[in-house]
Amino acid sequence: MNRRDVLRTTAAAVVVGAGRLGAAESPRKTALGIVKYARLTRQATQKASDPHHDLFEPLAFLEHCRQLGAGGIQVPLGIRDGEYARGLRRRAAQHGMFVEAIVEPPRGRADVERFSAVMRTAAEAGARAACTVLFPGRRYEEFDSPEQFRRCDEQALRAAELAAPVAEKYGVPLAVENHKDHLVRERLELLKRITSQWVGMCVDVGNNIALLEDPIEVIEAFAPWAFAVHLKDHAVQESADGFLLADVPLGKGFLDLKKVVAILRKARPEIRFSLEVITRDPLYVPCLTEKYWTTLAAVSGRELARAMRLVRKHRAETLPTIRALPREEQVAIEDANLKASLAYARDELGI
Repeated sequence: MNRRDVLRTTAAAVVVGAGRLGAAESPRKTALGIVKYARLTRQATQKASDPHHDLFEPLAFLEHCRQLGAGGIQVPLGIRDGEYARGLRRRAAQHGMFVEAIVEPPRGRADVERFSAVMRTAAEAGARAACTVLFPGRRYEEFDSPEQFRRCDEQALRAAELAAPVAEKYGVPLAVENHKDHLVRERLELLKRITSQWVGMCVDVGNNIALLEDPIEVIEAFAPWAFAVHLKDHAVQESADGFLLADVPLGKGFLDLKKVVAILRKARPEIRFSLEVITRDPLYVPCLTEKYWTTLAAVSGRELARAMRLVRKHRAETLPTIRALPREEQVAIEDANLKASLAYARDELGI
């Protein structure tokens, strides 16, 4: 992408954003960033009408999030030339916003060159962290045997070990998300085995609920390792085979977000928070089924009982159902979720 393309893309984002927000609307700014996954519905809808549209082109996404009043972005930067990356860095600095990259870790030695080019772009763009996942999906859905999980766990360790010297070379910390993959003790063991100050955590404040772990205990364990944060809130309902876990706007769920933010800030005063409330139907956590326990035999009955007590204590009357709605309504709900979450972060969490 050359300079002319950059300017044209950014100008288009301004026009689209201005038309959506309205001339009279000017949201007060928050320091909360936005993760691309909080905007999947709008991206899909706009792409359906214009295949060339890409809300997640980094300059376009930066401008979009600025108009929403957000304080930063977390998005794939890809491999860009230096002019583009430095232009993104300047634009973010101009608006007092931060940039965090989303990256795919190296899957073998032959992939390190590709990963190095991605991290070079992240460094030139001024990314505060490069966020990644090491597992392909939720462990209770993905794996059919303990052996499958162990092989993937070994691959995850190798990927992180290959990534560590690249992160150090470019001065961009690798922030590995807890992605419904590792229990806390498993993730801490992996991080300690890597022994690199450049590999730590992108702390998702709600994901380990699906692994039956207490959300505050998870935050306390991961906070010293945090390079980035996915901030969200959850509502829950019990189901016949476990429970349903739904993303809801900040302040509308059961998480003690003020305590979560305080713990993370105490451990990492310079930490940045990014919103990852995904507008979708609730996730099904089948913790009372046989398959769920295929790779989670180490979780005790006491932990299961505690998790189910938490679900019953915080049972929501209703959970959002999105998938069956017309696309326009889905976008409107996503817009409202973001607006409410950004305001809550600013006014109630001091972000």
